[in-house]
Amino acid sequence: MNKKTLARKLFAEGKKYDRLFPNSEQAIDAYKQSLKNDSAFTDAYVKLGFIYLARNDYGEALHYLQKAASLEPDNAETLNNLGYVYEKIFRFASAKRMYKKALTINPENIEALVNIAKILELEGNYNGAAEQYKNTIARYPDAIFPHFCLAVLYDTHDMFDDAIREYELVLEKDPHYVKALFNLGSLYAQLGNSNEAIMLLKRASELNPHEVIILNKLGEMYLFISNYSAAEQALKQSIASNPFQEEVQVRIIQAQYLQYCSNPETTKKEEIILRIHFVLSLYSYNKTCREILNALNKQYHFGEFRGDF
Repeated sequence: MNKKTLARKLFAEGKKYDRLFPNSEQAIDAYKQSLKNDSAFTDAYVKLGFIYLARNDYGEALHYLQKAASLEPDNAETLNNLGYVYEKIFRFASAKRMYKKALTINPENIEALVNIAKILELEGNYNGAAEQYKNTIARYPDAIFPHFCLAVLYDTHDMFDDAIREYELVLEKDPHYVKALFNLGSLYAQLGNSNEAIMLLKRASELNPHEVIILNKLGEMYLFISNYSAAEQALKQSIASNPFQEEVQVRIIQAQYLQYCSNPETTKKEEIILRIHFVLSLYSYNKTCREILNALNKQYHFGEFRGDF
């Protein structure tokens, strides 16, 4: 087997590991072995760059993506990737240079146009970023992502009416755009429109039922409108994938306790106490848990006292 063939075999092995164990040492080793057999194998450099990006090891990511760019200097996608690494290490001028270079290779590269706007945002140039997004939208009116980015920019700067308009434009083009549903729902929650917020967050949750950020926000909104059983259900879905969320566990306890207060049930009380002890075993300082536990204990002793008569 010649070296190039072996390199591709090892690369395929790296991809297999990457699917089974994302960003694993096994995948890294396979890709590196691939490069030992073919030092000009661009795809292996790119894969390693992405793995190190996922690991937040930007030095290694930069090394491998620079190698990829040196081998394929006319590949706009590679330049965008390299620009993104520069962006993550706050080398904004270098990032912008890569994105502009990607545009000289492919003037129709929407990703590069949007990335330039993001750099302008990061540099604090709000007007420049907004103008860049608007120009991109004018050139590509059917593109969804520039609208979403402009909506986020408006949202971040408390330009709520403009943000709502852009999020709604995104959802007109793609009703299943989960991030737009979540952001718009969160914005309506901030503005006090609970019903609209819950409707949007429910849609986002149905499309992505395991995303804890969505479930937590939905549970928070149900608590706000005193729908405690719905809040409990949403928040329990969240901790099913990650039980070590202190704030979420406390919100479940609050939802359960408020249900218990309106309709006392021994089994519910026992479940609340078990959950409180679980939280306190991890976060002994949690004041809310201790207050609810004290309240439950007082109710228990009061009930016991009344039973003696």
